[in-house]
Amino acid sequence: MKRNIFGKVFLTTVSATAIAGLTLTACGSDNNSTSSGTSGSASGSASAGSADCGGKATLTAEGSTAQQNAIALFNQVWGQSCSGKNLSYNPTGSGAGREQFIANNVDFAGSDSALKDDQIAAAAERCGGNPAWHLPLVFGPIAMAYNLEGVDGLVLNGDTLAKIFQGQITKWNDPAIAALNSGATLPDSAITPIFRSDSSGTTDNFQKYLGAAAPQTWTKEAGSEFQGGAGEGAQKSAGVVQAVQATPGAIGYVEKGFAQQAGVPFAQIDTGSGAVELTDETTGKAIDAAKFKADGNDLVLDLDSIYGTTEAGAYPLVLATYEIVCSNGYDADTAAAIKSFLTVAANDGQAGLSDAGYVPLPDTFKERLLTSIEAIGSTA
Repeated sequence: MKRNIFGKVFLTTVSATAIAGLTLTACGSDNNSTSSGTSGSASGSASAGSADCGGKATLTAEGSTAQQNAIALFNQVWGQSCSGKNLSYNPTGSGAGREQFIANNVDFAGSDSALKDDQIAAAAERCGGNPAWHLPLVFGPIAMAYNLEGVDGLVLNGDTLAKIFQGQITKWNDPAIAALNSGATLPDSAITPIFRSDSSGTTDNFQKYLGAAAPQTWTKEAGSEFQGGAGEGAQKSAGVVQAVQATPGAIGYVEKGFAQQAGVPFAQIDTGSGAVELTDETTGKAIDAAKFKADGNDLVLDLDSIYGTTEAGAYPLVLATYEIVCSNGYDADTAAAIKSFLTVAANDGQAGLSDAGYVPLPDTFKERLLTSIEAIGSTA
């Protein structure tokens, strides 16, 4: 069974027990285009903690497939902490989520990117004349999975990755790679880059990383379509992993959970301060150092502060996803329920995220997030 991490379909009706098992066996198809809902309120009394369980019993949200399993876990914990509470989440993709939020068809949206410039005013209108806020609640590391027999602990950096995915470095024993892997025996064999052939938020973030980490080398744009021009395409995250496994000399970008479940090794990244392994600690360090584009409670991330980091021990390739909410303008019951759900997610909901391929929030980042959640208002 393939772990259902990013870009996967979750069944419309799921029991609390099944959701609890996601951290170990999250299974499903790999179809970003399929619409489904997550439902998993748990019965029982409130768990230990201080969750405020006010507001309406059911919330609706739609959007990012990248965060859907994290949302399912949060929902299960919310139902345990606040008996009878449930979120119905429809993982139709970030763009659809933003559109449905603006159309006032859901209470909030999940999105891999911030509202577009032409959506900001429309979102404010939906929120009764109040701005929408972006709350980065879910982070997932992107692994550089590779298939290179006899080479453990491969080290790459932004410059070599940009050249590989643009076709400028074509052999594994290229001097630029050899310089990062002193003492390793690199074969004189061809590199086969594997990229997502379908529209993908992972592709967008990978290309944003290349632009920030190697601005002089990466001459392409970002975007959800691969722009590098080198290698072979594969559908969905599961397809990337399968292609890497089947192709000696291959390397591909894929969410950590997929590479980990398949037993495929992934490279360390040298940000200029030494090689950094992909772990919860190293990705958390990059998130903790993240900067925001503005002060206040709208927490749009300056991704260059993550992707372009040179801080020792920080792993930079991290996909961030937002919950897009109204800063004000909800009715009182909806505002209270949204604050309850998000507060539980940011606190007790962090347990189990690591096993599902996500990164638990660092404490200092969580503090800033909770301040914004608490500031969400209503018209009543």
